[in-house]
Amino acid sequence: MTKVKSLADLKQMKANLEAKVNLREKAETVEDHVQVKVAMATCGIASGAKTVMEYLIEEFDKRGISAVVTQTGCMGYCYAEPTIEVKRPGEEPVVFGYVDKKKVDEIIEKYIRNGELVDGIIPVNYQSIK
Repeated sequence: MTKVKSLADLKQMKANLEAKVNLREKAETVEDHVQVKVAMATCGIASGAKTVMEYLIEEFDKRGISAVVTQTGCMGYCYAEPTIEVKRPGEEPVVFGYVDKKKVDEIIEKYIRNGELVDGIIPVNYQSIK
């Protein structure tokens, strides 16, 4: 267990615990929220996916957007890392490649808020078997 050495440590611990509780509460109604999966395999991490994920979480909080941000393994788009999959409520997921902070801002403002497609979408190259 981490030792608390300062008020800042305590505040950080509180924020982490609140985030975990918030995620659990949203998980029961996940279909009602924007869902973002960040590819965090080795290639994604090496390309900056951790920074992208942290920035996504910060921006959703700042902008008051109800979203569930999770990490996933390899999506198979190593050439386009960092990649994220975004699913708006009631819609099919869309995968974006070469995502950085600037692209996150564009995805949030144009796609997530308004449903407007933006550059960087990776085309679907498979079909689900039912």
